[in-house]
Amino acid sequence: MTADPHVARSSFRRDGETNTRDACAPRSFASARFQVAASILLSITLGCSAVGAGAGATPERKQKELEEAVANAANSPSADLTKLQCGNLVYAGNKSSICFADKFLTDVAKATNLNVGKHFVPVKLEADHVFDFPFCVWSGEESFNLTKKERENLRKYLLNGGFILSSPGCSDPNWDTALRKEMKLVFPEHKLVKLPMSHPAFSTVNRIGRLTDKKGAQAYIEGMEVNGRLVMVYSKDGLNDVANAKGCCCCGGNMIMESVLVNVNVFTYALLY
Repeated sequence: MTADPHVARSSFRRDGETNTRDACAPRSFASARFQVAASILLSITLGCSAVGAGAGATPERKQKELEEAVANAANSPSADLTKLQCGNLVYAGNKSSICFADKFLTDVAKATNLNVGKHFVPVKLEADHVFDFPFCVWSGEESFNLTKKERENLRKYLLNGGFILSSPGCSDPNWDTALRKEMKLVFPEHKLVKLPMSHPAFSTVNRIGRLTDKKGAQAYIEGMEVNGRLVMVYSKDGLNDVANAKGCCCCGGNMIMESVLVNVNVFTYALLY
């Protein structure tokens, strides 16, 4: 199906815990509020070969240098009010979603009438800039701990209209454990639960009847609702589409094979519901 470009989520607030979203509010995507300049994006979409070009640099080292470049770009995001943008959360120092491909944004633009920015925009979870993005991806590898400010912003962000798509790089169990710990600390009253395949997130654009992991087994994704609104989608296996993640040196772990289709649906769903 083609998403209706005249119906979408309205803005959300950062100064309280009341959802101010008007689900029926019309919106022109030519004047969308949540944007960041393309100039920053171009500086972080280089592959491993363009980062850490010194002789002997390992793929892992190149990925670390790209993560540092993303973290630096998150220090000064600027606004471009002509496109819907997707934030790439930078958190716990300089951790970010290097191994999460932004290809699904191009697919959203092709499959719908939404005026979508085609690259992730780095944004720090602890910064006020995070509230300029209605949708963010959150990924990474290894264990982590959020700061007090990051936890406060995460709660405000999701309670007031924001949406997060998340999964660990390489199906990393340590990152999965850390993510679940942080969500329990930030939202003790809410839980991640398995989403049934009848959920609209599986049919908003692409009809998906089954999720399959890299080994061919049936997979699932989880979601968290707040006041009846889905605010987060999470997969412990991975929705990262690493084959299209520039600069990522990860094998993809046990990633869900329908990840691109899921991500297209989730992004569109988050804007329409």
